[in-house]
Amino acid sequence: MNPRILERDPSDPQKQKKEGVNPLLKLVLELGPLMVFFFANARGAWLSQKFPVLAEFGGPIFVATGLFMAATAIALAASWLLTRTLPIMPMVSGVVVFVFGALTLYLQDDIFIKMKPTIVNMLFGGVLLGGLFFGKSLLGYVFDSAFSLDAEGWKKLTLRWGLFFLFLALVNEVVWRNFSTDAWVTFKVWGIMPITLLFTFSQMPLIMRHSLEGKTGNEEKAGK
Repeated sequence: MNPRILERDPSDPQKQKKEGVNPLLKLVLELGPLMVFFFANARGAWLSQKFPVLAEFGGPIFVATGLFMAATAIALAASWLLTRTLPIMPMVSGVVVFVFGALTLYLQDDIFIKMKPTIVNMLFGGVLLGGLFFGKSLLGYVFDSAFSLDAEGWKKLTLRWGLFFLFLALVNEVVWRNFSTDAWVTFKVWGIMPITLLFTFSQMPLIMRHSLEGKTGNEEKAGK
């Protein structure tokens, strides 16, 4: 993959729109559906009493699933309105949420929504590692990344993220198969995010070593 393929023209209106989105609003769009899922599962019975139509979904986990699907749709629509584009990860994850959420509600079986993180993480991990097998570093496409790395940096980072996605898939399987539904929901919301953030921050030294922007800046200074 061309190491500069993700660089964009500063005059690109799409990029300008993205940069204009308030970071707090962006965080709300990304984490909002998960917060809705957690709250609805914890207070499902109360929500069903306050809004009898929600009782049609079933127990708390089914109420949570229905509201999670609605919140995901709202977040994707808001992201599109603000940026006129949908990053690959939220879009693919949203499609899986709708498919497995619908199966969960229709069959009244929460196994499907519990397997959703496994499917998504295995999908991204398989795509990244499969791309490396064929000589392609696809991480930039998956994350809609704004930074640029040299070829070696993309390769290393893609390998690490591919393995990390498979690790998350394995962890999800262990948790939902061995713990209660409430414990799984809590871990999904409050466990996966810190683990992902820690992993992301741990990759910063590699990104800094292989950043093309840093190298370009040093070359310009050396030329003066």
